[in-house]
Amino acid sequence: MMSTSEVLNFLNTNSGALTVLFTGVVTISIVVYSILTGKLVSETTKMRQVQTEPKIEITIKPFDFAINVVRLHVKNIGLGPAINVTFNLKIISGEQIAQTLVDEFAKANLLKIGLKYFGPGQERYSHYTELTQQYSEKIESVLIIETSYKSTTDVKYIEQSIIDMPELKGAYQLGTSNLYSMAKSLEKIQKDISHIVSGHKKISAQIYTSEDRKKEKEDLRAFIAKNQDRHKK
Repeated sequence: MMSTSEVLNFLNTNSGALTVLFTGVVTISIVVYSILTGKLVSETTKMRQVQTEPKIEITIKPFDFAINVVRLHVKNIGLGPAINVTFNLKIISGEQIAQTLVDEFAKANLLKIGLKYFGPGQERYSHYTELTQQYSEKIESVLIIETSYKSTTDVKYIEQSIIDMPELKGAYQLGTSNLYSMAKSLEKIQKDISHIVSGHKKISAQIYTSEDRKKEKEDLRAFIAKNQDRHKK
């Protein structure tokens, strides 16, 4: 084991080398710290962008009550609003019948003039088309929708959504959706209540009077007495 004097002599003799070693360790620590800080700043910036970034999704969806009637569903699935949204529908395949699809979807004004403001979570629908008409031609069509918009931080986005009609082949639906069935039931209840209030429909009701209650008690006593006499015999 080295004595105190020997340790001091070792440090004095190798002070230059130890200084260089210590400086190197400090330098490496600073470099690693700078890299980690840079990554943290980058991740924080990305998180802030995500929190203000719009993201528009366009899909094709059938009506709840009629699977052969479809329309375009436009929704902002991002966390920020989209500004000055424009749509440009193009045909990939399908020729004339695909143009018919474009014309039918574009009857909704939003696809023609766009949207000035489209908030997060908001959704809109295009006009519809009926697949029962010219089904074999419509189901082979493929469209592409080019969507252009800006975020509140003035970042511009240009995205493309493919509407692939052949994906709907073989789709089917058993009955109607729960929400649609509930809506129809509520509508029927509302009509019945309206008829009752207006006097167009009368409610048949049986009135239970005090005499009915008295007779029921007498019948019950007679039944009990009859059973007691039977047990005694």
